[in-house]
This record gives sequence, structure tokens and C-alpha cells, in this order.
Amino acid sequence: VQLVESGGGWVQPGGSLRLSCAASGFSVDDYMMRWVRQAPGKGSEWVSTITPQGNTAYTSSVKGRFTLSRDSANNTLYLQLDSLKIEDTAMYFCQKDNLKGQGTQVTVST
Repeated sequence: VQLVESGGGWVQPGGSLRLSCAASGFSVDDYMMRWVRQAPGKGSEWVSTITPQGNTAYTSSVKGRFTLSRDSANNTLYLQLDSLKIEDTAMYFCQKDNLKGQGTQVTVST
């Protein structure tokens, strides 16, 4: 059972990135999956959740800018990050229950 995140990088404010979370050992369709992030010197912050039924929810600071989806064929979650702000800078993790991947770094700066 494993989660592997990818897709992070450096972008200027207003830019976009698409994060991926490849799952193995279970189906992402069967569990509530979430993305969380942790900025330097801060605690973990919930970002978004998708339910087995496909319903999504977002923290207010990213609503309208981030989009969570899943690809059943590839057993992968995606988090589309648009209109990025400097305050979105963080390590992003996907999570199932207590299982997290190694994370992918998103850096937004001028």
C-alpha cells in the first residue's frame, strides 16, 4: 500500500501546476482521499477531499482555484492548482486514513 505524489515545482504567482498522487495496493475509488499541505514552520493544513461517491470539498482559501479529481483507470488522484498565490507555497501530500506519501513541493514566488 503506497501513495506517490509528483508534479510540484516552482511557479510565479498566478501560475498553475497539476499534482498527481499514484496509489498502489488499494483503489482510490473505494476510500475518502484527501490532500493536505504543510508550509515551512507551520502545521498540516487540510486542502481538499474526495469521497468514494466523487463529492469534493475544499478549504476556503483554495476554493475556486484548486480542483481535485481522480482517474480510476490509472488509480491516481490529481489536484489542479490554478491562480497560485505565494501563500500556497508548501509541501503537498495526498492521504488515505493515516497513510501519506513523501509529498511534492510547491513553491510560488516572484
